[in-house]
This record gives sequence, structure tokens and C-alpha cells, in this order.
Amino acid sequence: MKKYLIIGFILLFALVFLLSPLLKGNEGATNEDAPMPAAFSFKDNLATKWNETIDLDILINQQDIEKLELIYNDSTFSTWLKPKKRIQCNFNAGFYGLGTRSLRLLATLKDGSTFLDERMVRVLSDVIPEIWTIETVNVYPHSPTSFTQGLEFDGNQLYEGTGQRGASMVAQVDLTSGQAIKKIGLDGSYFGEGITIFGDEVFQLTWQEQKCFIYNKKTLELKKDLPYVGEGWGLCNDGASLIMSDGTERITFRDPKTFQIQRTIEVFSHLGPVANLNELEYIDELIYANVWMTNKIAVIDPRNGKVLAEIDATSLVKEGKGKGDVLNGIASNNGKIYLTGKNWIKLFEVKLRKLADV
Repeated sequence: MKKYLIIGFILLFALVFLLSPLLKGNEGATNEDAPMPAAFSFKDNLATKWNETIDLDILINQQDIEKLELIYNDSTFSTWLKPKKRIQCNFNAGFYGLGTRSLRLLATLKDGSTFLDERMVRVLSDVIPEIWTIETVNVYPHSPTSFTQGLEFDGNQLYEGTGQRGASMVAQVDLTSGQAIKKIGLDGSYFGEGITIFGDEVFQLTWQEQKCFIYNKKTLELKKDLPYVGEGWGLCNDGASLIMSDGTERITFRDPKTFQIQRTIEVFSHLGPVANLNELEYIDELIYANVWMTNKIAVIDPRNGKVLAEIDATSLVKEGKGKGDVLNGIASNNGKIYLTGKNWIKLFEVKLRKLADV
């Protein structure tokens, strides 16, 4: 029996030895051995800045190309018919704003076959954010049991939305005492997130339950809920659209009646994306966003997602956090700005100053 096993192993090794050149030949078949009919001359993905022009170099490796298309973010930017030689062209990647997009080169041959060469393009902001500091004007008490997710004024009435399952609520809050005047709690299965007031209604996001609850702002009676896809974090409005963050660098503008998406922006500085965007407030035509797990607030241009300034709130964290969690909660009223955090013991009225003005 052992004799036959030994013979079998010998035959197996011989077969592998004979086939190995063929196997190596298949493994070695790469694009370098057989280049695509047309390809970008560069191999790496690209990084560029807003409105910066990229010089593209396209190699033509076959003469039977019927049509060649340059496709950016699913839109055809240029088309060449029966190209025969190297192509050089200028390309402005900022056409779709900041963020990461696909850049593709689609070659169609005379026999109808197609070949695709693809790169990713990351468009950064052309603005270096200003640094703003904080000066405390007034200090008010804040309930340490409130896991703040949303903070907003309607007239002189302060509203607060809180999180945590079993403790989520929307409340009308007395600014001077920090206590709830009127409140409504969520079912224990929901984790409340950002709030905003639009017209006569309070809108409240939920973290992972994909529902936006809508309340009567005077009575806090629940009127209805609207669905959405993904996570909900922060919420504000510009008087026409609801503006929502989802914990990434993406901000979504939504229809207040249907909650359908109107448009999106990606938030970038000159260094890259600014993710973990949390509680939002719309102040003087700019979006202010807490950056989760930091002491920073990003000031964002809502037209394009550029970070125009960064606010360092470290001084407030040292004074107001107590045994609480992170900075989260921005509200404005009559030109005044208010900041607090999750389970903080204090709420602050502040003034913002550019670092150069200090």
C-alpha cells in the first residue's frame, strides 16, 4: 500500500512541475503585458483643490478605438471619435463641488467591446479656515441629566432635544434655571438626536431608527413622523430647507414637507474631509457644526461645504463639562450664541472672535 502511495505522490509532483510554466504565464498576464486601448498616463488617484485645473494625459494604445469618453461623476465631459494619438486636455474637478468623485475613461472599439480605466479624484477646499476663539458673556445652569443632541430658540423660548434610549425627549427649557417647562419623551426604543423649529413645528431626528418626529411647537404634541435612510445626527434649517448631518462629512438639505433630499454637500477643509459632524445651527447664512469627540465647531459655507473657520471651545469644556460628555449644542437668538454639551452642568452665552482680533 505504501508503495502505491509513494508512486502517487511522485506522479503528482511531476504533474505540478510540468504545469507550473503555464500557471505562471496566466498569473503574469497583467495590464502591463496587454495595455488597455486607452488609459490615463498616471496610475495614482488625484487630489486637487476647488477650481484648480488638472492637466490630463491620455495614452492611446490601439488604433481601432471608435469612441473615447471622459466621464466624471457619471457625466460625460469630453468625447473623442477615432482617436489616433496621445490626448492632452484640461479638466476642472471642482464642477461638482468638494468631495471624492470617480474619473473614468471609457473606450469603445470598432467591434463594440468596451474598456474602462478609472481613478478617484478628491477635491479639497481652497480656503484655510480662520481660527476663532470664545469669550464667555453669561453662564446659565444646564441639567446634567440632559444628553444634549439639539438646542434651538424660537423667539425667547429655548428648546432642547436629548438622546439615550429611555431618556430621549424634546423640551421647552427655562434658560435661567435650566429646567424643563414642558416636555415629551420618546418611546424607549428610540434614541433622540438633533432638533430644529420650522414654522409651527419641532422636527426631531432619531439616531438609527430612520424616523423624523414632528411636534406642535406650542403643545409638543406628536403630529406625525417621516422616514429617511441612514443615521440622523444634527438638524437645523435656513428658512427654506431642513439641514441634516449623519455623522460623516456629508450634509443633506431636505424638503420640510416630505423630508425628501434636495441636495447634498460634503464638508472639506484644505486638508481633507471634516467628518463626525454632529449638532447644527444656522447663523447668519452659515452652518455651525459640532465636530463629535473634539472641542471644535466648524463654520461651513452651505453653498459648497467649505470650512471657513474653526472655533476652539476648549475653555468651555474645562468649565462646563463637570462629569458630562462631549461638547454638543449650539443655539442663537437676537445675535447671541449659546453653547453647551451632553450632560453638562452649564450653558454659556458666548462671543466669537477671530484669533487675529484677540
